[in-house]
Amino acid sequence: MSIWGKIIGGAAGFALGGPLGAILGATAGHMVDKAKEGGFNQERISSQGGPWGQQGAGGNPWGQRAGQFGGADPRQIAFATGVIVLAAKMAKADGNVTREEINAFKRLFHVSGPDATQVGQIFDAARKSSDGYEPYARQIAQMFAGERAVLESILEALHQIALSDGSLHPAEKEYLRKVANIFGFADVDFDRVHQGNTAPSGQLDPYKQLGMTRDASNEDLKAAHRKLSRENHPDLLMAKGMPEEFVEQANEKMARINAAWDQICKERNI
Repeated sequence: MSIWGKIIGGAAGFALGGPLGAILGATAGHMVDKAKEGGFNQERISSQGGPWGQQGAGGNPWGQRAGQFGGADPRQIAFATGVIVLAAKMAKADGNVTREEINAFKRLFHVSGPDATQVGQIFDAARKSSDGYEPYARQIAQMFAGERAVLESILEALHQIALSDGSLHPAEKEYLRKVANIFGFADVDFDRVHQGNTAPSGQLDPYKQLGMTRDASNEDLKAAHRKLSRENHPDLLMAKGMPEEFVEQANEKMARINAAWDQICKERNI
């Protein structure tokens, strides 16, 4: 089952707690109501989430094993749900809410069939909620504290969704910068991620993509490339909570890192 099929249900919400868990719980409750009206397959929903509104054993689900939540690691649920919710909040940033963002999400991250309906439910619930984006971003930052590459992957996903209509509105850029700051990134870190997703490939600053400046030594550049390659390897990112559905994005980032290093090597005859 894909990560999208695992994030709907009471158990998924309990796995997370906090604002992300609350919005999953609210969406699951709405889907049960629809099921009673014949709009959804209630048996399918219930098999993923268990009884609605029932607190997990011990009242603290954070430490539960992944198998108790449909086989998904709670970090994977947080990653996927976080991208949906933050994308929905971003859709309101320029004051022009459309379906383009969720359609881009489905296309970029291979969401289809019944899963697409469920992802749309979460997106709409977050978009219509009066809550700000900050509580969701803070929960994600806390859950992935110390895992900068994972948090960068979420920023990468949000950039791709924002750019789905061919341009990035200034309000969307400012929103992304504020999310990055909550994640603990300095402006220079955000600018690196932003450039990597918005500049034409031939115009990327290879030094900035490695988090370095042009006066860095060859040895420092080599060390930076090795570090980024290790931290952003798709297998490691998935082990730390990135769902498999985001692996194409991770591969693209690795290609960008390696292309930056190759360009530097040519310039310096390394």
